[in-house]
Formats: sequence, C-alpha cells, structure tokens
Amino acid sequence: MGRILALDVGDARIGLAASDLMQIIANPLETYHRRKNDSDFSYIADLAKQKEVELIVCGLPLGMNSRENDQTQKTRAFVEKLSQYTDLPVKFIDERLTTVSAEKVLIEGGVRRENRKNVVDKVAATIILQNYLDYYKQKG
Repeated sequence: MGRILALDVGDARIGLAASDLMQIIANPLETYHRRKNDSDFSYIADLAKQKEVELIVCGLPLGMNSRENDQTQKTRAFVEKLSQYTDLPVKFIDERLTTVSAEKVLIEGGVRRENRKNVVDKVAATIILQNYLDYYKQKG
C-alpha cells in the first residue's frame, strides 16, 4: 500500500500533504511556491515518486452553490497537465471551506498572521486529505 498525496492548488501556491503508508492519517508536507512553468509539474511528479504515492487527491474549488467556476477550471487544467508528468490516478474532492477551516485552526493555534500565509495551504491540503481518508475508510 502506498501513500496518498493531496494537493490544494492555488494560483501562487500549492499546499501538499501526504498520508501515512496505512492511509489513515494525513500529514502536512509543505507549501510549494509556483513558478508557473513545467517545473511545477515535475516537482510534484518527483515528490510523488519519492514518497511512494499511489494516488493523488486534489481539492476541487467549487462555488458555494456547488457550481464550477474559474478556479475550478484552473484546477482541472493543472491536473490535466500534471497527468503528462505522472501516470498516477487523480481523484477530486470538494474543498469548499477547507482554507477557512485551516485559517481557523491556525488562529486557534496562535499562529501569527504573517506566518499563516506560509502554512495555510499545506494545512488546507491536510484537511482535504483527511476528509478523503475518513470518507474512503467509512466506505471501506
């Protein structure tokens, strides 16, 4: 059994989180600062190989009305391009309010405002992944 890698794709940053090998617990990895070129895709593909990933879970930013929007399309285009760099399957998971939840966790944890920007994306990716793991585990 391999790890699951989660992505919280944004225009400037990508939050990254990975599961443990038993796919029970999500762990934050890093916030990757996008270069907006092919190195973004190479980096993620290399990281997936290094971490022995068998599945990528990507947060899908739907609107509060459950409809797709510009950011949803950007995320889908990112994943489509990523598929040229790795043959790993990708599943999308609704990510609505995960960044809000991540901000809340960081505020409650006493993380200063100027430091939150550096970690909020990887915390959001961790929430996305844990939501996926909890759902998948229940479906068993």
